[in-house]
Amino acid sequence: MWSEGSLKERTEFIGKTLFYSIETVDSANIWADFINNEIVLYLPKTMAEELYKSNTVGFSDTSGPVKLLVEKDFVCIDNTEEDQTDNYPNPSLSCN
Repeated sequence: MWSEGSLKERTEFIGKTLFYSIETVDSANIWADFINNEIVLYLPKTMAEELYKSNTVGFSDTSGPVKLLVEKDFVCIDNTEEDQTDNYPNPSLSCN
């Protein structure tokens, strides 16, 4: 769910939940933190706008020892049962 410059999701494990989010910031670099059992990735507003408005696929950087990667989620070209209604159209015509 994307709203007002942030996106927050979760992954359920047995007995625990991993929360992760992306927040847009006025910054030049991507960086991340681990706050209250949540991974928070800070993405410069200019990069978020470029991802949304252009053919740019993603951005990468490091935050200390952690490698960071933000990419568009494309619709799968093979059969999948995952809900893909909010994914970007896949520019590939075949599997690689």
